[in-house]
Amino acid sequence: MPLVAGVDSSTQSCKVVVRDAATGALVRTGRASHPDGTEVDPEHWWVALQAAIDDAGGLADVAAVSIAGQQHGMVALDASGRVIRPALLWNDTRSADAAAALTEELGADAYARRTGLVPVASFTATKLRWLRDHEPENAERVAAVALPHDWLTWRLLGYGPADAADAPLGPDLDALTTDRSDASGTAYWSPETGEVDAELLELALGHTPRTPRVLGPAAAAGTTPAGQLVAAGAGDNAAAALGLGAGQGDAVVSIGTSGTVFAVTGRPVHDPTGAVAGFADASGAFLPLVATLNAARVLGSIASLLGVDADELATLALAAESGADGLVLVPWFEGERSPDVPNARAQLSGMSLASTTRENLARAAVEGMLCALADGLDGIRRAGVVVDRVLLIGGAAANPAVREIAGRVFDVTVDVPEPSEYVADGAARQAAWALSGALPTWSAEIATSVPARPDGALRERYRDAADALAARAGSRA
Repeated sequence: MPLVAGVDSSTQSCKVVVRDAATGALVRTGRASHPDGTEVDPEHWWVALQAAIDDAGGLADVAAVSIAGQQHGMVALDASGRVIRPALLWNDTRSADAAAALTEELGADAYARRTGLVPVASFTATKLRWLRDHEPENAERVAAVALPHDWLTWRLLGYGPADAADAPLGPDLDALTTDRSDASGTAYWSPETGEVDAELLELALGHTPRTPRVLGPAAAAGTTPAGQLVAAGAGDNAAAALGLGAGQGDAVVSIGTSGTVFAVTGRPVHDPTGAVAGFADASGAFLPLVATLNAARVLGSIASLLGVDADELATLALAAESGADGLVLVPWFEGERSPDVPNARAQLSGMSLASTTRENLARAAVEGMLCALADGLDGIRRAGVVVDRVLLIGGAAANPAVREIAGRVFDVTVDVPEPSEYVADGAARQAAWALSGALPTWSAEIATSVPARPDGALRERYRDAADALAARAGSRA
């Protein structure tokens, strides 16, 4: 049977999986690292993609490939296909004031109606406004704007700067493509109409550059110079939903560098508060999503403070009672996107001589991170989405304390699938779809199922602390 490859070009690394197109069986994998930072030269992604492909044994025997990537990052290209400046990533919050200005100029209701989003610092439109305001000479040079997976797909197809030896097709900006899931995270594209809103794009940048052509879920962008079919690709969360086989009634909670809560639904979502982003998915449906900036690194920070590793942090957390004896950590170490408090910082409250123990601090870290995500789940429900089950994924889902405490925080069964690269898996599934014309029925295996035993007092204490901190920080949520 033919083989397909899926790519996850994330904030931290590039992962490649090669799978059997018919069964989904894993054949081999590869990986390469990305540099740290909230702005990155996209060339690093291209080098990492090639290294990860080599690490996975190459693509010579692969029939089709698809690239999923971190959303929102601004890749600004000039007329010759050169990257104008390092890409501002989703977690770069310097455009917070630009987001506020765009919202004030158009209105939150209008933005939500026209794009499914209300601008926050993560979205591409706000980064374009920041560029216009702070680097006007660079802004004037922008001939096309792409997202990370768009640019990598373009490069894989053989396009690139005119003087690049590995770009035989040259700088054809009209050959840029994307998919509806990634386009829906820009704040200038409508999930309902499927069209770029040129007025909003010009409002952001000051002029209207080229944007990638939006492909359908099963469409192909073209072929590589070596002949592999290249599928449309996707934003990372949409690819994860595709890799998991998430359906109606499922909410996915992903705990990685960022935290995300999203669900597949058949209708678009418009939330004028901005709490829920009304994204599109990679299957033709919609993907309402709430994202937090602070997720797995919260646990890493507290583990480092306590001088323990991840396993020892879990042991400490599970030795404490639910609610950590009143100790509450609101984990906004790097500001926050949900709620929109980019200048906030974390807060630890409820400290007494009795409650301030290593065990309670470890427990409060896990509870605070999960409560922030549970607030996101509440937001998706308020948008009209029915949730019957949580699928818990991401690196931190392997932590036994995270799994156990999730049952105390969420009010539905929490299923933890077997560890896998679900973003890359979803991209591979999409590649198989583009290759055969039929979406394969791969499915994720459940490793652990945690029954719901919600602790309402825990959630209430966290909500009170978070609301008070947001008010002091000047929340725009």
